[in-house]
Amino acid sequence: MKLNSIALILGGVICALGGSAASGQNTSLPPGHAASHGIIHDAGMIRVLILDGQSGGAYHNWRLTTPVLKKELEETGLFSVTVVTAPSSDQDFSGFEPNLDHYQAIVMNYDAPDWPADLRARFEKYVSNGGGLIIVHAANNAFPNWPAYNEMIGIGGWRNRTQDAGPYWHVKDGKLVSDPSPGPAGQHGARLPFQVKTQQPEHPIMKGLPPVWMHYPDELYGMLRGPGKNMTVLATAYSDPKNKGTGYDEPMLMVLHYGKGRVFHTVMGHDASALSCVGFMTTFQRGTEWAATGRVTQKIPATFPTAKTVSYRVDIQELDPDLLKGASDPVRLEAEPAAASKAGVPQH
Repeated sequence: MKLNSIALILGGVICALGGSAASGQNTSLPPGHAASHGIIHDAGMIRVLILDGQSGGAYHNWRLTTPVLKKELEETGLFSVTVVTAPSSDQDFSGFEPNLDHYQAIVMNYDAPDWPADLRARFEKYVSNGGGLIIVHAANNAFPNWPAYNEMIGIGGWRNRTQDAGPYWHVKDGKLVSDPSPGPAGQHGARLPFQVKTQQPEHPIMKGLPPVWMHYPDELYGMLRGPGKNMTVLATAYSDPKNKGTGYDEPMLMVLHYGKGRVFHTVMGHDASALSCVGFMTTFQRGTEWAATGRVTQKIPATFPTAKTVSYRVDIQELDPDLLKGASDPVRLEAEPAAASKAGVPQH
């Protein structure tokens, strides 16, 4: 990987532009956001629920990333965002009864092995009746034995997923290819910048984006597997064997349909640094609008990355209190994942 060919757009320049104007968002409210499929929301605002509360390990800090995701949605002026923290899977769910139908879309920043049957049934009904669903990064690690969730997300990794969850998926010569080979799901190399390649340029989420752009240092997930039903891959990234990669063009952005519901799935977004990428922010914001409404009204920011330059927001990075300590350096391998591996916890 030729990192010396990557020209960084320094965050101070990006940050100086400030707020929603910095990200080039169209802050005018889209007209006619009427309730659909029984989903209730504020007139003129898209009501979004961010659901968090558990991860597979300390390396996925939902307490840190949830405020970042909330900020990125709210600064567009399009979304009214509520955060609900669910119990961990081993805790009491008897008092956890969020009114899902109050929201047009749910952003999953949650990774648990299982849920009670009644909560799973309510969640399935919400999406199948037309609720939008957004899967961010490790949310695709969750619920390996929940068939409906695996169908909603298309592909996922880790938590002992095997061929029983479905085949591996990648893109070859522009076509989605499945691989039924046995084996575990999920792997990635070091967090480095990588190019994202558009596969569906006419989809509303992708329309107007450059055909290739650089994503800020992040985990490039590979060897994800699942049913892949009703799945369209919007963008891919080459998983370089030089960085423990698969040698395939791996799905990075996907859309799916589950009943009447629309699903946007991004495998990017490991930490605040990855979330600060203008490319991530733009596709996340546009993907959330599409999942909720079926269309996209937001403009592409002038600061969007190019094929050889990354673009990030320092004000987003600075939401990580450990940033100045150097503990969140995205390019080096830290001691924490090594300690987790020694303790038998999967690194991802």
